[in-house]
Amino acid sequence: MNYTDTLGQNARRAKTDLATADTRKKNEALARIADAIDKRRAEILAANVLDIDAAKQNGMRASLVDRLMLSDARIDDIVKSIHELIDLEDPIGRTDSGTVRPNGLHITKVRVPIGVIAMIYEARPNVTPDAATLCLKTGNAVILKGGKEAYDSNKCIADIMRDAVKDIFDPDIIQFVEDTSRETTTALMKCRYVDVLIPRGSAGLIRAVVENATVPVIETGSGNCHIYIDASADLDMAVALTDNGKTQRPSVCNALETMLVHRDVAEKFLPMVKAKLDEHNVEIRGDETTAAILGDCVVPVTEDDYATEFGDYIIAVRVVDSIDEAIDHIARYSTGHSECIVTNDLTSAAQFRARVDSACVYVNASTRFTDGGMFGFGAEIGISTQKLHARGPMGLYELTSNKYLIDGNGQIR
Repeated sequence: MNYTDTLGQNARRAKTDLATADTRKKNEALARIADAIDKRRAEILAANVLDIDAAKQNGMRASLVDRLMLSDARIDDIVKSIHELIDLEDPIGRTDSGTVRPNGLHITKVRVPIGVIAMIYEARPNVTPDAATLCLKTGNAVILKGGKEAYDSNKCIADIMRDAVKDIFDPDIIQFVEDTSRETTTALMKCRYVDVLIPRGSAGLIRAVVENATVPVIETGSGNCHIYIDASADLDMAVALTDNGKTQRPSVCNALETMLVHRDVAEKFLPMVKAKLDEHNVEIRGDETTAAILGDCVVPVTEDDYATEFGDYIIAVRVVDSIDEAIDHIARYSTGHSECIVTNDLTSAAQFRARVDSACVYVNASTRFTDGGMFGFGAEIGISTQKLHARGPMGLYELTSNKYLIDGNGQIR
């Protein structure tokens, strides 16, 4: 038996008690995890320093180092999100619907755990507690395969969580894949004990999982996110939303990558937004009209730029003649994650909402809100850009399946 099959078997065994545990017991385990992470943060931060130092030595760019970095404030956020999960309604056992058939059969549809969930993700150590605690609350065992860049941070957090729950559940409800080899990653994609695999990270990682996995996959999104500045937009608002979407955390999947500007406001708006983006040294890659307005500072944009998730202080810009042209551009290049229109025109807003086919469509609000915590889910296990089973930020409900319970009194067909 190979390593991943052993992990899978452990998870199958461990999930049995977890799947039927009551909410009080699961919440007690979550509270112990939150307390342990809070009290043992010095260990976590020390492990994270090892990862940060290695990343810098290997030339990781600053925006990705930021994704990797933990701090007291970020650990505070992790602890807070776990307490928010505790306060949320437990979906397991909830009745979604019920009917009585003409023959007297009572049919009830209820929420149940999925079973064994595997995660493959890159240099984001906060994913480790997010995924583990969401799975615990929903009665799922989890196998965590983090990127080698965050190995020390992830292992430290996973060990702390396993130790925290061991007096309540089998600690194998949370398992961390310690083998960082590509062969083990591929084996996890094919592990027969895994009920669903969720990749979270770059487009390359997600594509590799989708192409190689033989277990069911929920495809979470690379984020080539757009903002469209309509002719009727409040330009000060548009500057603020563009700046927040691009520069607040450029490495994350809900950050902006492309700005589309209506020609009627381009000459006034582009210098305004450039002045703000210059505060963060954002590189502007623009079309000919953008360059004509802003001058030599604009790097000529390429077709590939419009299709790229930069994850950095870079933004692609295009001046368009209409909302139709903006929507067509988004349809061509978007990864289906998050898009925003800035407008004071109700007709434009309605058209954008109806025609843009992405998981999250914003009117006059930053795309940075596409996040389980911001949506009131406590945390998220990923942001799905596909349409089957789940779409958008995936919280507790999205980590459940359904089961039909049928009660009769002797009916035969």
